[in-house]
Formats: sequence, structure tokens, C-alpha cells
Amino acid sequence: MSRQLLLSYLSLTVFVLAVLMIPLGLADARTERRALESRVEGDAMVFASLAEDNLQAGAPALVTRSLTPRARSYQRQTGGRIVIVDRFGTTVLDTHPSQPVASSFASRPEIATALGGRVATGERHSKTLGADLLYVAVPVASGGIVHGAVRITFPTSAIDRRVHRYWLLLTLIAALILASAALIGLRFARSITRPLEVVQEAATRLGAGDLTTRAPVDDGPPEVRRLALQVNEMAAKLERLIVAQEAFVADASHELRTPLTALRLRLENAEAAGDESRHDDLEGALDEVGRISHLVDSLLTLARFDRSRGEAVTIDAGTVIAERAEAWSPLVEEREVQLSTVLDRGRAMLATPGALEQILDNLLANAVEVAPAGSTITVTCAGAGTTVRLCVTDEGPGMTPDQRARAFDRFWRAEAHGSGSGLGLSIVHRLVTADGGTISLGNASGGGLAVEIRLPRG
Repeated sequence: MSRQLLLSYLSLTVFVLAVLMIPLGLADARTERRALESRVEGDAMVFASLAEDNLQAGAPALVTRSLTPRARSYQRQTGGRIVIVDRFGTTVLDTHPSQPVASSFASRPEIATALGGRVATGERHSKTLGADLLYVAVPVASGGIVHGAVRITFPTSAIDRRVHRYWLLLTLIAALILASAALIGLRFARSITRPLEVVQEAATRLGAGDLTTRAPVDDGPPEVRRLALQVNEMAAKLERLIVAQEAFVADASHELRTPLTALRLRLENAEAAGDESRHDDLEGALDEVGRISHLVDSLLTLARFDRSRGEAVTIDAGTVIAERAEAWSPLVEEREVQLSTVLDRGRAMLATPGALEQILDNLLANAVEVAPAGSTITVTCAGAGTTVRLCVTDEGPGMTPDQRARAFDRFWRAEAHGSGSGLGLSIVHRLVTADGGTISLGNASGGGLAVEIRLPRG
């Protein structure tokens, strides 16, 4: 946005400079030419008055003898060529060294105009000199009778150089103004965009889940302050809603655990009473109570994590994996499945305390649920650049690409993956991403599912 604002400021500045300076430069060029014409015309009048008496007396030689030194000095000082002719257009004096003294200028339009009694000024191209010339021709007259004419010519290159210098000066002034406008415009643009960037950063943190973030409301233009205030109000409302939802889930989960435990005890007591006719019904009811209890425990885990998540610390993933493998050994042996761990160096990772334990428990629970008897569940861990790679593979039915795409949705379960709550992978995904890691699902080399997790290296 700063770039767009700066470009708009510079575009407006360029437009104003063009409107002001182009007419100024053109006016200066016209003024230079008019001033030169006026000055040269005055000089021509001076030479005409000096030559008047001798031309009237019919003594052109006296004109040549008396005015040649002064005319040549004028040419050296100003660069102007002086030509004086008699009433027939024949040369009396010419400061151009290569021209013959007695050449005729009667055919030149400006000389003809001056011999007609009028002053002639303008520009024309000289084929002889191969350059554009500014000329002024005045008559030499007395008593209304024209006795000759004086013409002074200047190469327009002299005027052009002065005009070009003036354009260069205008260009330098415009460049300085543009540079100043760019600095001032950048300052103004940053004064607008910097508060917007702060509000954007706050909105980004809110989108990432940090509901305690607030945007400053005392910086920037009034519009930005109002926007920051609205973002803060939205964040506060969202935080209240999320906190209320999490509190409800936690409270409901906690309150459901007690009646479920009591119901399970009653069913177990009824099963122990020995009514064989209802044994299958009681066993099925116990399984359903167990499934609901696991669902309630998973909901409580999510609620507790959302409400009281700590800061990530450096932990030894190998130690945690060994502890969880030992804890799961009895169930693994009961299911006639082998649990293998492959631990390499570089296992220090950054994770929230307790998060890796929950991740492993959920992944191992899913793997044990689908692993056939005689198969192997493998847990590998090794450093991989700036991350630590943790992978849990099983030899179960695996997942199709469509199933892997939905596997992290809450309460979603694949039919071939047992009767779980559908929250295991969702909990794992939440824990991993909260600590800045990534999780992906793939097919194991020997069949089954491979869950790969990468967490920042400690």
C-alpha cells in the first residue's frame, strides 16, 4: 500500500511540475529570442545611423573604412555577422572573411524588405553556412529616402544553448522537488500504512489462534484507529465465545465421567451376578460404555489443552518414546502385536510439556486398534535438519487418499479403523500444529498407515 500511495503522490507532483515548468520553459525560449531580436535590432540601428551620412553622400568606401574595425570588434564580442549594403543591395561592408567585398545581397528577402523601408526579423536556414540563423535587417534612410540597409545575423545555436541550459536548470529543480516529494510522500505513506500493518499483524495472530492479541487504538489516522477498535471488539467477542464453548465442553465432559463410571460398575456387577442369558447384552453394553468414556476423555483432553496450553520446551523425544512403549507393552502383547522403536541421534525437540505423550498415546491406540495379530508397529525418531522426524507405522488396512484427506476432522472415523471416538488424529493434529510442527499421513512400505510428524528441533 505504501508503494501505491507514494506513486500517487509522485504522479500528482509530476503533473503539477509539467503544468508549471513546460510553459515556463517555452516562455523562456520565446523571451530569449525576442530579447536577442530586440538587442540586435538596436545594434543594427546604431550601425545604420553611423553609415547613414556616407551612404547618403554616395561614399561607400568611407563606410567601409570607418566602420570595418568597429563591426569586426562587434563580431568578436557577440558572434554576430554584420552586412551593410547600398541602395542597390551591393555589399559595402561584410564581416564574414570569405565573402567578396562587392557581392550582391539584393536577392535576400530580409535585405529586400529593409531596402523597401521596413525592418525585417526572423529565422531562416543558411545553405552557405549550413546552419539556422536569426536575422535582423534595418533600412538606412533619411528624409524618407532609403540609402541602404544593415543586416546582423546570429546562429540560433547560441540561443539554443542558453535555452538548453535553462531547460537543464528546470530539470534539476524538478528532480530536487521530486526527491523531496518522494521523501515527504514516503513519510506520509508510512504514517498511514504502519498502523495498518500493525492491525494486520494483530488480525493474523488472531487467525492463528492467539485470542489475547489486541491492536493498538492510539496510532494512525482516525479511520485506522476505528478499524483497530473494531478488530479488538471482534477479538473480545470471539474470545468470550471460545472460552464459553471450551468451558462447556470441559464441564460437560467432567460431569459425564461420574455417571458413566457408575453405569459401568453396575453393568460389571450385573455381569458378575451370573445371568448367562443376558451375558451378551451386558458385554455389548460395557463396550458401548467404554467407547463413550473414551469419547468423553478425548473431549476433556481437547478442552484442557485449549484452556491451559503451556510454552514449548526442549525435551528428549527418545526418553518419552521409551516410556510410552513400556506403558503400552501389556496391551500390545495382549493383542499379539510387536512394538518396535528405532531411535537415532538428534532427538531433542521443542514441544509443550505433556504434548508428545498425548501424541504417542493417540497414535499407538489407533495403530493397536487396526494392527492384525502377528504384525509390527514401528516407532522411529531421528533429527532431520531443523526438525525432528517422528513416524509411527502399522501393518493394518491403511487409508485411501479420500480417507486421509478427512482423517483430521473431529468425530470422523474410517469404517475399517475400529470403533474409536474419531478424535485421536484430530487431537494429534491440534497438538502438533500448536507447537509449530507438521503432520502427514501416507502409506507404509509394507502396507498399513504411516503417520509422520515433524517438530522443531530443540
